[in-house]
Amino acid sequence: MDGLRERLERLLEQRNPVTDALQALEARTGIEKRYLAAGAGTLLSLYLLFGYGASLLCNVIGFAYPAYASIKAIESPSKEDDTVWLTYWVVYALFGLVEFFSDLLLFWFPFYYVGKCAFLLFCMMPGPWNGALMLYHRVVRPLFLKHHTAVDSVLSNLSGRALDTAAGITRGVKASQAPLQKDK
Repeated sequence: MDGLRERLERLLEQRNPVTDALQALEARTGIEKRYLAAGAGTLLSLYLLFGYGASLLCNVIGFAYPAYASIKAIESPSKEDDTVWLTYWVVYALFGLVEFFSDLLLFWFPFYYVGKCAFLLFCMMPGPWNGALMLYHRVVRPLFLKHHTAVDSVLSNLSGRALDTAAGITRGVKASQAPLQKDK
């Protein structure tokens, strides 16, 4: 438990918009920012359990800060932060795909949105405990390396067919317009 407390303390000492807001609240209220963070986490968990719009709140948490951090990463000269956030978005997209098919069942579990929110926070956690990087290296990357040639082949075939279909439609439209042009 002390290790978790130490990690939380280190996390609260980093400079980011959340810790800046906690610092400002600490200055105004006199309540230590670790207690403010614990209270905010408790209120958030309770709202995700019992509040109206928990799905929206959970999706905002999973999207708003990562989108902001991704824009900052794009604008920074370092490529390491780009890789971290690209990895997050790959895992987020795969999670969204899996969730689409399982949502009808999982939606009825009482702690679904708390679990989903915890998973998304785990995926965006900084440092060595970044869940997106863990999942990418343990699940996504091995699957990608195993199947990417077959997927590339299918995508190439589909794009060729799409181009042929588009060319056929274009030829058909031009051929149907030819008699109209002669009448003028």
